Amino acid sequence: MKRRDFLATSALALSAVLLRGQTAERPLAVGVIGHTGQGNYGHGEDAVWLKIPQTRIIAVADADPKGLAEAAKRLGGVKAYGDYRTMLAEAKPDIAAICPRHIHEHRDMIVAAIEAGVKGIYVEKPFVRTLAEADEIVKLCADKGVRLASAHRNRYHPVVDVVKQLVASVEIGELKEVRVRGKQDQRGGGLDLWVLGGHGFNLATLFTGPATSCEATILVEGRPATKADIHPGDEGVGLIVGDEIHARYETKSGIPLYFDSKKGTPAKGTPFGARLIGTKGVISLQIDEEPLAILERDGIKSPITSAGIGLPEPIKDIKLVNGGHHGAIRDLLASIADKREPLCGPAAGRETVELTLGVFASFAAGGKKVMLPLADRHHPLK
Repeated sequence: MKRRDFLATSALALSAVLLRGQTAERPLAVGVIGHTGQGNYGHGEDAVWLKIPQTRIIAVADADPKGLAEAAKRLGGVKAYGDYRTMLAEAKPDIAAICPRHIHEHRDMIVAAIEAGVKGIYVEKPFVRTLAEADEIVKLCADKGVRLASAHRNRYHPVVDVVKQLVASVEIGELKEVRVRGKQDQRGGGLDLWVLGGHGFNLATLFTGPATSCEATILVEGRPATKADIHPGDEGVGLIVGDEIHARYETKSGIPLYFDSKKGTPAKGTPFGARLIGTKGVISLQIDEEPLAILERDGIKSPITSAGIGLPEPIKDIKLVNGGHHGAIRDLLASIADKREPLCGPAAGRETVELTLGVFASFAAGGKKVMLPLADRHHPLK
């Protein structure tokens, strides 16, 4: 089969996967969990369910009374609860949408949803605060048969598998390294690593395989960070350090993976996302942008679509599939029906936490290389 034919066939197959679950006998009931003032409702993880015909929102929970009233109205006048545990017990949803961007409540919300008997969970990123929390959730999901998907929504974009095929067919030559960058805005450094680095890591390890070590340099205003610079980060992430981070990971494939972020230095030439650097070209994966993938080769930049290099995008709702969470939710519904792991399940969520905390573990070890997985499953800065 010619490469173009293969890519076209793959695109059709991927589109079919995204549309799985639409023949359910009844819509799956969704319970939305938010917390106004503590991460709110993420990036639209509440209202998106109104646009998915296989689901219906039956209830919403929010500890903030004003935010709860607004959410209930926004979601169609559904029943409102001040406590998410009560909502889970009384409404008994099939799916829990755990929406707050702040992650300090994620573990408790996820565990409560699993114990209440949900079939699926969709959780805003970052996943959880520690590897101990991640380990607990991975085990609970496996034991209870619950399908959990993280909102690393770019992972569900059909062009990702096209890029995987292009790399495998040496379209950019031999893959030599993968570089991840955050947004490098006011959150640059430790918070950028936590809040945005996971998006890039979640895509990067598809090409490098799991990381086996991490060695990091962390700076504050250009000088080496010290223990005195450790402080609580915003968005419930726990302790962080540094406004500038440069980390190198060794991986099972032997392809090095890098993460870089410096506060206040967003740059057009080094966009938020991951860059796959080969001997003959580069593929840039631009987080939350369309097209998601750009091929740079022989001085020419070409978009990559689900149909191939430089071809028109055949999927009409591609912006909803990517930026609107539709691809992620359709994959979650299919994973529930097929009794399989979502594309970005709890183990993948745990991997992003491991890569994040590996940086802080290297700092705690005096900037030395630390081996992954980390032996200590708690926060390395405590």
